[in-house]
Amino acid sequence: MVHFQNWQSAFTILIVIFLGGLIVAKLTEKPRIPDVAAYLLFGILVGPALFNIISEPTTSQVNQFILNFGATLILFDGGRGVEFRVLKKVWISITMLSTVGVIVSTVVVGLVAHYLLGTPWLVSFLVGSVTASTDPATLIPVFRRVPIISRLQQTVESESAFNDATGSVTVFTLVAILGSRGAFNPGAPILSFLQSSLVGLVVGAVCGLLSLWLVSRKGWGVFHEFGSVALLVLAIGSFHLSEILHGSGLMAAFVAGVISGNGDSFKLEFAPHTEDNIHHFGSAMTLLMRMLIFVLLGTQVDFQTVGHYLWPGLGVVATLMLIGRPLSVLSSVTVDRRAKWGWRELLFMFWVRETGVIPAALAGMLVASGVPDAQVIAAVTFLAILVTILLQASTTGVVAKRLGLLLEQAQEDI
Repeated sequence: MVHFQNWQSAFTILIVIFLGGLIVAKLTEKPRIPDVAAYLLFGILVGPALFNIISEPTTSQVNQFILNFGATLILFDGGRGVEFRVLKKVWISITMLSTVGVIVSTVVVGLVAHYLLGTPWLVSFLVGSVTASTDPATLIPVFRRVPIISRLQQTVESESAFNDATGSVTVFTLVAILGSRGAFNPGAPILSFLQSSLVGLVVGAVCGLLSLWLVSRKGWGVFHEFGSVALLVLAIGSFHLSEILHGSGLMAAFVAGVISGNGDSFKLEFAPHTEDNIHHFGSAMTLLMRMLIFVLLGTQVDFQTVGHYLWPGLGVVATLMLIGRPLSVLSSVTVDRRAKWGWRELLFMFWVRETGVIPAALAGMLVASGVPDAQVIAAVTFLAILVTILLQASTTGVVAKRLGLLLEQAQEDI
């Protein structure tokens, strides 16, 4: 069993993850099975539960770094695929899903968790808030293999990037209430959310515009031959600067990616060869990050704790998938008259809501902070990750095909 204690063990871990991930990626290529689901299973295989080759605690600094670094690059690269012309049509749906949708899911899951798990009300709502946000690190790679119609894909991807801020603020608010002993200021969470969101948006926009100016030959263009590295630095920089300013780093990275991917809107588009280099570099980096993140997540599943709360935990996860998500969607996108969502698109949004990186990081933080019943929260969170990725992510293609929402089907209808 090895973990990131020294450079020799770190090399061993990287070789196991990347070599195993490469084989897994190849095996899942033709069936169009989402690779993140296969990486998760591979992680369980090489983790303490079975062969015990890799063991890295969720609370370790290395694990937190990999989660944040990987999610930043995946979000930035995913943001580059979002088109302004599509975003303008569905921004109301995205805003509602990222705010109202998260609150609705938190309340519904929290109510059920209280009765199924027997946890106090605040802890129950913590279960709901930790699992409320969807996972861009899962959704973006899934849609690379299962391309669906643009506005639906970009709505779900954008929601997954923006709802992390709401979910995180909700978690921190409930933790503050738990430790306040009656001295809690109810206005604080609203200010915290506004600050987190606004700082993330502003920092991301500034870094995105800076990337266009530095890389595009129609701007300063000093780094036009080093576009891939320049964008990597600005992606990481947007996350770090936003976190320093108490904003959402992941939101900043996504917004920076959106801006850098729409250079034509600012008349600062990249040269074709620069765009090709950025695309290939981004694809390779995000593939490596997916391998690292989801293999490590698989190794960290505590089957003893999960087994102890298996049936009530599955009941909570089923509530999240079958009741919480549909209610979140209905309470959010149906107010967006401009988008004119059809019933097939609504059904697809009901089903696609994988849990992954951010909930895992939040659960690990709660355990490390000694929050009451944090192990219960972590167990339900890992159950949600396992079930949603293995069931929902793996069937995204089938569901999209049955509903006639695959991009190739839409093109045939034109």
